[in-house]
Amino acid sequence: MAVATAGYAQSYDPVLLKKTNALLAKMTLEEKIGQLNQYSGKDVTGPVNAQNKTQKEDIRNGLVGSMLNVKGVKDTREIQELALQSRLKIPLLFSLDVIHGYKTVFPIPLAETASWDTELMEQSAHIAAKEAAASGIHWTFAPMVDIAKDPRWGRVMEGAGEDTYLGVLAAKARVKGFQGAKLGGTDAVMACAKHFAAYGAAIAGRDYNAVDMSLHQLWQDYLPPFKAAVDAGAATFMNSFNTLNGIPATGNKYLQRDILKGQWKFSGFVVSDWGSIGEMVNHGFANNDTIAALKAITAGSDMDMESKAYLAGLASLVKNGKVNIALVDDAVRRILYKKFELGLFDDPFRFCNEAREQQVMNDASHVAIALKAAERSIVLLKNNQVLPLSSGTKTIAVIGPLAQSRRDMAGSWTVNPVDTNLIVTLYQGLKNNAAGATVLTANGCVVNGGDKNGFEEALSVAAKADVVVMAIGETWDMSGEAKSRSDIRMPGLQQQLLAAVKATGKPLVAVVMAGRPLVMDTVVAQADAVVYAWWLGNEAGNAIANVLLGKYNPSGKLPMTFPRNVGQIPVTYKQQNTGRPVTNENNVVYRSAYIDVTNRPAFAFGYGLSYTTFSYSGLQVSKPAFSGNDSVVVSFTLTNTGKYAGEEVAQLYIRDKVSDIVRPVKELTGFKKLMLQPGAQQTIRFTINKEKLAYYNSDLKKITEAGDFEVMIGGSSDNTPLKTTIRFQ
Repeated sequence: MAVATAGYAQSYDPVLLKKTNALLAKMTLEEKIGQLNQYSGKDVTGPVNAQNKTQKEDIRNGLVGSMLNVKGVKDTREIQELALQSRLKIPLLFSLDVIHGYKTVFPIPLAETASWDTELMEQSAHIAAKEAAASGIHWTFAPMVDIAKDPRWGRVMEGAGEDTYLGVLAAKARVKGFQGAKLGGTDAVMACAKHFAAYGAAIAGRDYNAVDMSLHQLWQDYLPPFKAAVDAGAATFMNSFNTLNGIPATGNKYLQRDILKGQWKFSGFVVSDWGSIGEMVNHGFANNDTIAALKAITAGSDMDMESKAYLAGLASLVKNGKVNIALVDDAVRRILYKKFELGLFDDPFRFCNEAREQQVMNDASHVAIALKAAERSIVLLKNNQVLPLSSGTKTIAVIGPLAQSRRDMAGSWTVNPVDTNLIVTLYQGLKNNAAGATVLTANGCVVNGGDKNGFEEALSVAAKADVVVMAIGETWDMSGEAKSRSDIRMPGLQQQLLAAVKATGKPLVAVVMAGRPLVMDTVVAQADAVVYAWWLGNEAGNAIANVLLGKYNPSGKLPMTFPRNVGQIPVTYKQQNTGRPVTNENNVVYRSAYIDVTNRPAFAFGYGLSYTTFSYSGLQVSKPAFSGNDSVVVSFTLTNTGKYAGEEVAQLYIRDKVSDIVRPVKELTGFKKLMLQPGAQQTIRFTINKEKLAYYNSDLKKITEAGDFEVMIGGSSDNTPLKTTIRFQ
């Protein structure tokens, strides 16, 4: 069931604003700057240049507004008590990177997006929020809503993939899930839309790298999920490490003041990323931390995470007349207001209830949702009639370095320490669910090493089995922040191990676990079936087993295009056409094409198989043309033509045939996921209005031009059997 959410307005409650302003009027300049300062606890999530030896004293003196990486009722209460010893007794905000679960670990966000189930995304975010809030946390640094088209960038695992439309829906769902029905509820935390902006377009997929793009592309592809987060009521934003067209995002007035706080009327506050204010010195944008502080506060960065630049230099900047006190007051007002909204001034310890902490952490319903999310995140990429495994299968061999791995199933960006006792391995999952079958296992090799000594044992185990399940992929620390990889092929000797097992002649199912799309052409060629399992969290093993055994029919669809090789990157389904498009793969001379590889990706955006089959037929259009605020309804029949009940994600794509700016060859503008029994059919309707046809023109104005639009419907971006044309006039 979806979380009950009230619509958030980006505006101030007059009663809370009056209280905020009254407190602000009592504050000294140093106390104001203290509210803009955020320190980390002992669990650091970024580079540490020097330990802050005066941290406790600073908290007592009102020189700290927020702490990150402090969690648990006991610890947050203890530190909050220090803050209440300050002159004005202003409580702290406790923040944490709760990215895909707190105690209950859900699939990584990229995996969960493969479910194309926004209700489920909202639900898992809300459970994460309930658990975090019960442990004293007020604020999560999630969701990441960066659009990302380059799988070499390790942080693709944190987001919703390459598509703007899907990214908008995921952003809304996750913000609503984290923040619940109302900020201040003890089952909710403040959300933080990050990283503002365009961090996902880092050149060459190298983390923290520069971004260079047209403003048109920024507005068309990268900003809409952030705008969706504002509309959903996101309490906070985080700026990003990258430069955007030569200006660091942390010091970018155009992004933070002109767009976010200006055009979008965002009334929350902006926090820097870890040390990103001070890092503007490294960029060559400021010659010292004081100038970096000047540029950051001027641009609209409200809270300084861990660079200590505001604490060190902002007071002198104000006193010397280089920073208007109004800028400081605006930032402080935004932060104080959120503390009032959370109810922290009424009860600084309202999130520090040990009984509630114990109850929420042991809520068995959370595990059931984690299993559901994991099952729906799995994508079936290939199946030569090997899956689901026959009920007559007597012996299953689970071979590979991830067969019995626990920590890797949780993936990157978990709340540490991970309780690995709660994680179900693939080996365990099959033993739990394959009734009557013997399950054998052998590692064969490590994920990323050159030792073949385990091959012999693996082949011996394979020889005893009716079917072999290969558990291969990445370790948890090979994707995530600071985990860019230039070579995203299957690491280590895993491909060689798979080839050796394949030579035994046994049916072979490859289960690939990773935080990003991998290049795995040989794996796909040699395996009889390929299941992309990502990193699925606590219930990974049970979820994968349920899919392999046919207890759950896979329904996941890819949220990112999978390249054939690194040379194709960046690759997306939503490419612009060229003056020399490829119309025939057998004739690429003088075409926009590679001559050494097919120009199609390995697997297209929106792709995913099922154990059943679906047919699309009977396309109808309510009228051939429309105008103004009118709309067109396109309808069609979806039929389950196979022998299994299954879910299909029917996808609607549109192409603007002629426009003042060259538009993509297709764009996702709608989808519906539904369950059908064998032989059943259902009529599906999509409504197309002028908003679905709109785009940003060269003046960055959103318009809908008159003209013809091709409508395409099918099960993936490269398989749209239903096509028609409509006209907007």
